[in-house]
Amino acid sequence: MGIAALIMAGSVFLSRLMGLVRDKVVSWQFGAGAESDVYFAAFVIPDFLNHLLAGGYISITLIPLLSKRFEEDEADGWRFFSAVFWWAALSIAVLTAVAWIFAPELSQLVGPGFSPEKQARLSHFLRIILPAQVFFLPGACVSALLYIRKQFLTPALTPLIYNGCIIAGGLLLPWLTQGMDLPAEWELGGMTGYCVGVTVGACLGAFLLPFRVAAAGGLRLSPVFRHPLLKRFLIMALPLMLGQTVIFLDEQFMRVFGSLVGDGAVSLLNYARRIMQVPVGLMGQAAAVASYPFLVSLLTNGEKERFDQTLSAALRASVGLIIPCALWMGVAAQPIMGVIFQGGRFGLAETVASTPLLQIMLAATPLWILYMVLVRAFYADGDTLTPATTGTVMTLLALPVYYWWAVPLGAWAIALTSAVSVSAYVLWLVAIWARRQGTG
Repeated sequence: MGIAALIMAGSVFLSRLMGLVRDKVVSWQFGAGAESDVYFAAFVIPDFLNHLLAGGYISITLIPLLSKRFEEDEADGWRFFSAVFWWAALSIAVLTAVAWIFAPELSQLVGPGFSPEKQARLSHFLRIILPAQVFFLPGACVSALLYIRKQFLTPALTPLIYNGCIIAGGLLLPWLTQGMDLPAEWELGGMTGYCVGVTVGACLGAFLLPFRVAAAGGLRLSPVFRHPLLKRFLIMALPLMLGQTVIFLDEQFMRVFGSLVGDGAVSLLNYARRIMQVPVGLMGQAAAVASYPFLVSLLTNGEKERFDQTLSAALRASVGLIIPCALWMGVAAQPIMGVIFQGGRFGLAETVASTPLLQIMLAATPLWILYMVLVRAFYADGDTLTPATTGTVMTLLALPVYYWWAVPLGAWAIALTSAVSVSAYVLWLVAIWARRQGTG
């Protein structure tokens, strides 16, 4: 597990670094203004569609069922995998097509505070980014297969290729298309190139690379749409699809409610959140992704004591590292924002405005880490319902606070509402787990 965690930690570190480079390029060119606000808001609907089909959790729901089926009957395991793969591909293709058609209406919903011109631009960006989901979801199925095989390197490369394509699209496409007679909305002097890079990166990194590696390792994909385990898979995945937790919606709320605050708020919140997510991803995501297949394997084999020991070790290591890191980053928040983002159209005023947003978000990082590891203990135990239902309740409680309290006060209040709602949700999950295990 330690080796797997190191691989994932290295991947997350490089991915976050490339994400910062990507956002640095964006902030240099566009600062915190209308164009960058629209670009960041364009991810709300694609991310929601991915979540709606449990795209971010395919590996979590598929790994326990598929690994057990492979142990019992490998040939039938491949039939089950094929059924999940094709249903995932078909479902996301249909939803993406519908969202593409209704992009103008969805843009009004996502950016309620945007002007009609910005909403039209948002609709254009949305139609370019949406097809990426067609690659993300089937790719997640293949990555789950690689995790079962303990092949962590290929999934670790996915975000690196993805971010690299976004940066390349934003920088190179305007240069490559110089002199071309393009429609006005496809003018690549803005952020259209970055949007194109999103879809290309999803195709290459999230789908083609894992698929080729899996195929080289003996992937057996057949045209199967029925399997007895599909019902069990849907029962496990349904709470993740329908449960809109504050963890997933945290970034989306910042974008939607940030649009109501004024120009630049969405971008400033995004830049601050990007910095906050670096230590969270490096310490939490690495420990969570690396530990999950081992937790599932231990429970499958009935080794409850070792399961508890593994979970405890992952929690202690990740939380123990994040606390001093978050404290240091909070003290050095302004220099960090200045060094990483200040320059070009992102000036001192933007650095000063984003500093308190980062400090507020950093206060919740230990809870983010705790969630990322603990929630996988629920999933390994076959319980996807509890995290989803409690998260949905917390989301419903947070919505009126965002709208009636945070929006009138500004971006700092949106950041604070985010930190408090996430913290309350995670503490609720901790209490449930402790009671269930007889430790509280």
